[in-house]
Amino acid sequence: MRLRAACERAKRMLSSMVQAKFEVDSLHDGIDFYGTITRARFEELNMDLFRKCTEHVEKCLGDAKMDKSQIHDVVLVGGSSRIPKVQQLLQDFFNGKMLCKSINPDEAVAYGAAVQAAALSGECDQKVKDLLLLDVTPLSLGIETVGGLMSVLIPRTTTIPSKKQRIYTTELDNQTSMLIQVYEGEGAMTKDNNLLGKFTLHGIPPAPRLVPKINVTFEIEANCILKVSAEDMTTGSKNSITITTDKGGLSKEEIDRMVRDAEKYKSDDMKEMKKIIKKEDGEGWVSKEEFERMVQKKRMMQSEDKKQIKKIKKEGERQEAS
Repeated sequence: MRLRAACERAKRMLSSMVQAKFEVDSLHDGIDFYGTITRARFEELNMDLFRKCTEHVEKCLGDAKMDKSQIHDVVLVGGSSRIPKVQQLLQDFFNGKMLCKSINPDEAVAYGAAVQAAALSGECDQKVKDLLLLDVTPLSLGIETVGGLMSVLIPRTTTIPSKKQRIYTTELDNQTSMLIQVYEGEGAMTKDNNLLGKFTLHGIPPAPRLVPKINVTFEIEANCILKVSAEDMTTGSKNSITITTDKGGLSKEEIDRMVRDAEKYKSDDMKEMKKIIKKEDGEGWVSKEEFERMVQKKRMMQSEDKKQIKKIKKEGERQEAS
């Protein structure tokens, strides 16, 4: 703990100095530990972590479907945003845009929370009332289809409130009921996602598979309450479920982990998805359009990966040259 504290002090000193000393008395068996570290060496040791900052910013922009040229101001948040190299990388990423340093990075989140609290309570001035605060879904919402595939109705980062509908059909001949299982997550397979709830729709008239039409509706309200309903379009038979936020219960860390895992295993998911589609001959729960959407999403993610690899290589070559 003492060594960690000494390293933390040195890190903070290097934000304003080019060299820092660290000392730990009697670190082990009466031996004192002391030394110096330069800012250049500190940046070299932590460059992989610094790069992740811009990676997260780039991913955030992608989720918001925005280009960095659309950003008006860049506000620094968190104590580590004081590190000169982090600031340089961010400024380079935003093509030289000046960073907003008027707000204390340690207090920036508290400022935002105060504005949100004022807006929700209604006890605010006109400036806060004029702000448009939009909430989004942290994870994609959908149902399980044939073979355990995740059919997404409300994609991740969709602005709420939102309402989406999609037509599904039966998997078996003379099927008179359908189990609707609601999931959240980014995995192509529901086994990798979080089950929110399930219900059964009864009263489907016996018919050959693929003939019945079941309209599934996802409606998420501003208070994050999700209502899922399924209706047979022939008989009008209907059932639904209401899911509140406390039933999901995923923490921010769990949400981040699910997103990371989905990206990490997206190649394996794609292979498994293709096998299922081939087995079903493109019929049943998963439509041709749905599969094409999944393939397009995969291609976009691959394209983003290639861009990131080129960017890292270019950064490495630039450092070697310097």
